[in-house]
Amino acid sequence: MYKISFSLLTLFPFCSCNAQPANTSSEQKIKFSGYTWTARNTLNKQGPGPNYFKTDNVSVDKNGYLHLVIKKDPANGEWSAAEVTADNLSGYGTYQFVVDGKLDKLDKNVVLGLFNYSGNDGLDEMDIEFARWGNDSFPNLNYTIWPAQASFRNVSAVKEFTLESNLSTHCFRRNADSVVCSSFNGIVPDPGKLIYSHIFTGSTTSISKLSMPVHINLWLFNGHPPTDGKTVEIIIRSFTYKQ
Repeated sequence: MYKISFSLLTLFPFCSCNAQPANTSSEQKIKFSGYTWTARNTLNKQGPGPNYFKTDNVSVDKNGYLHLVIKKDPANGEWSAAEVTADNLSGYGTYQFVVDGKLDKLDKNVVLGLFNYSGNDGLDEMDIEFARWGNDSFPNLNYTIWPAQASFRNVSAVKEFTLESNLSTHCFRRNADSVVCSSFNGIVPDPGKLIYSHIFTGSTTSISKLSMPVHINLWLFNGHPPTDGKTVEIIIRSFTYKQ
């Protein structure tokens, strides 16, 4: 385990999962895990990435699982990404995501983000990201806290991990003076199946106290397509929030 105390923004100016406002009215509402979410749709490339984000890349199946897809449009050759944002705001408490997908085997250009974000660019954000940021030698699990005040820098902890199966659980708990991020093999946060955990404290970073929407996105780092040219799909089986 090790902690990156320098700003990832210095190395990767687009690596924050945060979204920019869509520029079209064709966004769609979906129901998932008891919440209403907005599926993002853009007419031009936007951050993160930059990418096109399409509602066609988001769906909920008969089991109530959320499907996110990165795919290439055969008509114009453009790749597009997926993002959903919860309509409600959430503050202190535990955010838990059960994921079905080979997160440890994602292409170096693919990013899955599970995060809380206020909309203030570069601030007020708690990220769990699965990404190698375009470099196969980089660790594939990233926890990042973006500060509440601009005078602070973002702080990250990273880990190379391997899953026991396609199922994993990832969560972060927001407190007034700390954020605890944890990842587990399986569909429950079993301490015996812990992959990695890290505590960010107010003594080392600036932690937002705002209530914010939850975002889930699947996108391409720097807008570069998967190196194998194949469609990418990740399933989020459930999301829960408990105070």
